[in-house]
This record gives sequence, structure tokens and C-alpha cells, in this order.
Amino acid sequence: MKTFFKTITVVLLLSINNLELFAQQSEALSIDLIFSGLLQEEQLGDIQWMKHSTGFTKNTFTSFGPEIQLYNIKKKEWQFLVKSEDLIPEGQNSPLMIANYSWSNNESQLLIFTNTKRVWRQNTRGDYWVFDLEKKTLKQIGASLPESSLMFAKFSPDNSKVAYVSQSNLYVEDVATNNITQLTNDGTADIINGTFDWAYEEEFDCRDGFRWSDDGKKIAFWQIDATDIKDFLLINYTDSLYSFATPVQYPKVGQDPSAAKIGVVNIDNKNTVWLNIPGDAKQHYLPRMQWIPNEDNLLVQQLNRKQNHLKIYNCDAVSGNSKVVYEEKDDAWIEIFGVDLAMKGLNDDLTIIEGGKAFLVTTEKDGWRHIYQIGIDGGNEKLLTAGEYDIATYYHIEEKSGYLYFNASPDNATQRYLYRISLKENNGAEKITPEEYSGVNLYNFSPDGQYAIHTQSNANNPPVTSLIQLPKHKEILTLISNESYVNRIARYHLPKAEFFKIETSDGVQMDGRMIKPEDFDATKKYPVIFHVYGEPWGQTAVDSWIGLWNSFLAKQGYIVITMDNRGTPSIKGREWRKSIYRKIGVINSRDQAMATKKIQTWDFIDADRIAVYGWSGGGSMTLNLLFRYPEIYGTGVAGAAVANQLYYDNIYQERYMGVPWENKEDFVQGSPITYAKNLKGNLLVVHGTGDDNVHYQNTEALINELVLHNKQFDLMIYPNVTHSIHTGKGSVLHYYTLLYNYISEHTPPGGK
Repeated sequence: MKTFFKTITVVLLLSINNLELFAQQSEALSIDLIFSGLLQEEQLGDIQWMKHSTGFTKNTFTSFGPEIQLYNIKKKEWQFLVKSEDLIPEGQNSPLMIANYSWSNNESQLLIFTNTKRVWRQNTRGDYWVFDLEKKTLKQIGASLPESSLMFAKFSPDNSKVAYVSQSNLYVEDVATNNITQLTNDGTADIINGTFDWAYEEEFDCRDGFRWSDDGKKIAFWQIDATDIKDFLLINYTDSLYSFATPVQYPKVGQDPSAAKIGVVNIDNKNTVWLNIPGDAKQHYLPRMQWIPNEDNLLVQQLNRKQNHLKIYNCDAVSGNSKVVYEEKDDAWIEIFGVDLAMKGLNDDLTIIEGGKAFLVTTEKDGWRHIYQIGIDGGNEKLLTAGEYDIATYYHIEEKSGYLYFNASPDNATQRYLYRISLKENNGAEKITPEEYSGVNLYNFSPDGQYAIHTQSNANNPPVTSLIQLPKHKEILTLISNESYVNRIARYHLPKAEFFKIETSDGVQMDGRMIKPEDFDATKKYPVIFHVYGEPWGQTAVDSWIGLWNSFLAKQGYIVITMDNRGTPSIKGREWRKSIYRKIGVINSRDQAMATKKIQTWDFIDADRIAVYGWSGGGSMTLNLLFRYPEIYGTGVAGAAVANQLYYDNIYQERYMGVPWENKEDFVQGSPITYAKNLKGNLLVVHGTGDDNVHYQNTEALINELVLHNKQFDLMIYPNVTHSIHTGKGSVLHYYTLLYNYISEHTPPGGK
């Protein structure tokens, strides 16, 4: 054991010394340096608020190994709750590596998630161990089941049991005796209990698919029937002598989705009651489900196939009967995510208040994203926030004092601030974030709402994370200052980002962010690199830390610009976001192109040197810009692009485009492949053959179309790399080096 700790310490010290020496010797910012890991800003990582004491815990890795620390707010000190030596299983020499952990309800035991395996985007399979804080004992849960097969393990409310999923079945295990009870028996690759298929995970962010009742006697769970979903085959040519295929259950546009239903299983007798929720299971989705506190009832959210009709049901877990308690329709789509899409990461279950008598919904039905209170049995609808501004996300409601805390920025859609509003007095929203914290401010509230973890950054300053006390926003402790990171990058003299607004010939005003070269000379003309995305899943012109990559491009002699077109999730009202409905590829590319035409008229812009790049939706945008507006864009690098919208998954594409049997022409008009014949400039297409999200099929179809019209282009294929370029060894550095080399060759840098 001591040898292990000593080895870790020496390796860490050597690594730190080597990194510092290398960084000190690097006078110029380079691509190799950016992606070497030497210039990474500090990050707090995941923290967990304690329910029964005033403080929070974090998983950390010290020179001794993995440990869990508690910050006690009242004592104003860090305390070690779990030390590395506590995490060494009997008969082993090294501690468990902690991928994640969760507390028992009484906070006397920990569930430690380790030895994890990737499931699509995230590592959600692994092994679980229970650590008793008082007894200092460590025992494995599900030890008789296959290694790294357990998913989403969680304690029962009385702390005596742990439930989990393994190989599509739901289990419960007694912590004291390790007696395992299998609650479902029909789980297969097609019948999925307690977790989800590819499409639900990717597009609804559904992974953990079961919930304990408050009395610990029942578990509500999703069952996904993917029997009729066709497999898309990912071909691997390089990892064995003979090629082989990996099947992915993937419902394409126009294909029926998996059927979903929700069951409630009794822990004692293993009987399951299936909730009776009306509607064809293959023409509806059930993306959210939760227990009503201290009741035998659940709230279940249902969306129709086109995702423009939401129903929230109050379901009886005993009889299975259901009643609609909230209903909403929209001409476009309804957003079930209760968080700001540009700042993902918060829980978007419905907030249940008044002891289970009411819940909160976030809706755009009055033209802005606002919060309504709804009676648990339907009716008694009450608008809690009002005004011509969007709620980006809400954090906490103090029912006793009558305050609702939320994130918004009524005057600047590129920024975010904390506000609160009184539910008792009609005196408008009160800004809580102090004026000096300009940029993007995000918060993680304590359960009682008295404290929060506050993270602030802007385009020119990396994140600073602090513990604050509310409502005065008093800083108690700086958790991450990034001071050493700022000192390390100061030597590279990064150019500053600036923001602008530009109005197109269509009367559309867009937010933009621009970085000019370090030695910018207004009397010269510079080339522009546009970084694009432009679909409803992301906002790019945000006043948060930009990192080093775009700064590097600017230092080489480029003006680097990103802009948000209509349809992006900017907090500028419903009409801004939903004007793109059935027009992805059309309205967003036109906004970008028309704004670029205005930019081309600026005195310091070289209109003949315009390049563009993007990944995923940004790759699609890049293709659309080169194909639809070849007179504007001379060079483009398109990564992992959807070339044909009919090749993408049904949940995402049908949400924003409708269903193809009603308006197939919209899918065709929005697809870059339709206009590939117009290519005139320089195009580099990049894709990974292992992409389970945007299939490599898109690129091969595009190749055929470009070849058909004798359009010359360049191609880079990363074998078996997924939608994330990070999954290939060396792929990140290779891609960004390739990207820069290609753009600089065809769109030379520097002012003229």
C-alpha cells in the first residue's frame, strides 16, 4: 500500500515538473501546446450538497490517491470523509478509482461507482461498492453479476437496499446480507428495463430509468421496446484481421420510435402495475417521470410524435389510472428541457411545491420563456414570472419567504445573471449578481437555498468559482481562482474578444463575437474565419471563456467570428427560437450569409478571404454556406455533418422539421446534399467511421453527389472515431492541425 502511494506521488511530481518546464520554454502559442494538456484551466468538478449538514462534498485525487472531502460551511474548513486507504478492497493493494458517488438518505453510507464502461456518450456501466463511513467497511454490490454491468445504482429511502440495472433488468439488493432480488426478467437487447435506447439517451438525455418511491416499497421504471427498431451497422476495418459490424438501434427520420411504457414494481411481491397512459406508444414519447412526494402517484410527461403537444399526467401507482393535469400545444415544438439549452447540466424534473399540491412548468406559450404554477390535480394555473424577457433556467424556490431564484439576462442575450422575484409582492425581478461579475454567471444552489456555488467567466477571463451566501451574494470561499492559469497564459498575449450586433438585409439583428489579430491594423484588410453551429441545440456567441483555440487562430492573422442566427437557443423570445421550424438549413444559413455580406463591407475585412468551419450541426452549416452561397465563402472545413436530414434520428429531426410524410420537401430543401452541385470553393470533409450519432453514411452520400457533378474536394476519415473526435488516439491534435493547415493554405492569414 505504501509503495503504491509513493509511486503515485513521484509520478505526479515528475509530471508536474515536466509540464511546468515545457510550458516555461514555450514562448509561442502553438497547436501542439494547446492540445498537450499543459494549458488546462482549473476546474472544480462535480460537487454534491449535503442534505443534513451545511456543506458539500467533492471527489478529488491527491498525491495519496482518490479521496472525498467535505467543506463544512459553519466551521469554514475542509474535512476528509473518505481517504484513499479506506477505498482498498480486502485482498487488493490499490484503492478504487472514483468515477462518481452518491449518498444514502441518512448520509451514513456512500455508493461508489468505479471500473466504468462507455455507453454511447457517457460511462454509465460499471461496478458499485458501498462504503460505511462509521464502520469504515467496503463491500461490493452486485458482485455475482457480470463485471462492469451495473447501472444507476441508488439507495432506498430507508438506506437498507440498493437498486440497480444490469443487462436490461432491474434488481434490488439488501445491503446487510447482499441478498439479490431480480425484479424484472424480460430484459434483452430489445426489451430494456430501467434505462433507455440510443435515441432516448441522445435526444431526451434519458439514461437513469428508474425511481424509488418515498416509502421504499415500490420502484417506478421505464420499459423501452426497441424490437422493431432497425440496426444501423458501424463497420470496423482496423481492429481485427476481418472486418466486423457493430449494430446500433437507430430510428431514422420517418421510422417509428421505440415504444415506451412505465411500470411500478412492488419490491416485496415483484408484481408490476403498468401505468395506463392513453395514446399509441409508437407515436408518443414519455421523456420524464417522477414521484409526487409522499404519495402513491407519479407525474409523467408525454409528447406526441411531432413534439408539439405536451400532456402531463397524474398517475395512480396502485391502479395505473392516469389523469391529464396540464396540457399545452405549439405551432412548432414544445421544449421539455427545463434548462437553458445553451447552459445544459441542471435537473429538469418538474419542481413540486406546497407539499405536493402544485408543480412548476417552464413554457413559452406567452411568447417568452416563463414559469407557471399548476395544481397537482389540474387547474389553478398561475403565472409566477412576467415580462418581455426569457427565464434561462430557475434554480430554487423559497416557499416560506416567497422568492423564486432564476437565471436570465433581459438586456444582453450573450450573458447570464441571477435574479429573484417575490411571489408575494408584484415588484418585478431583482438582480442578485453584483455588477462587477459581467459575463456568464451560473449557480448550484444548496438544498435550503442559503448558499450556492457560483461560477463566473467572460470571453476574456477564465472561470472563477466561489461559495457564496444568499441573498446578498456574499463570497465565503474562493474554490477555483484560475490565477495560476492566467499567469501561465499571460506570456502568450492573447488578443481580446469583443461583441457586436449586426442587422441583415432581412432586418434580423444577430449577436456576434469577434477576435482580432494581436497586431491588428485598421488600415489593412484581414481574412475571416467563421466558427458556426446555428441549430436549436446550441448558442455560440456567448460571453463566457473562449479558451485558446480561437485566440490561436486570431494570433496567426485572422479575424475570428461566431454569430447566432435565428433558431439558436438565445434568450430572445419564442419567435426568435422557433422561426426555424421546418426551415433548418434554410433560414439559419441565410442569416449567417446575409450577416457575412454586411461584414464583408467593413473597411478592415478582405471579402475575398472568407473561411468557415464547424462540427456536427456546424458541419452541416458549413456545407450549406459553401453550397448555397459560393460567392461568399471560399473555404470550408465540415466535420461530422448531416448531409441529408432524412439520415438523422427521428426524435431530433422531427422535433424541428415535422414528419416527412407531411412535408418531405422541407427535409430535402434543408439538406446540404441538395445543393452540393453548386460548390466552387475549397472544401474539406471530415468524419469518423464509428460515428453512432451522425452516421458516416452522410459523408459517403455526399461524396457520391460531389463526384457526380465533378466537384473537387478533400476528405479526411478517422477510422472508428465516434461523434466526439476525442475518442480516437491522437485524433484531436491531428484534426486541429489539419483544420488550420487547410484553412491557411487556401485562405492565407495576415493583413494586406
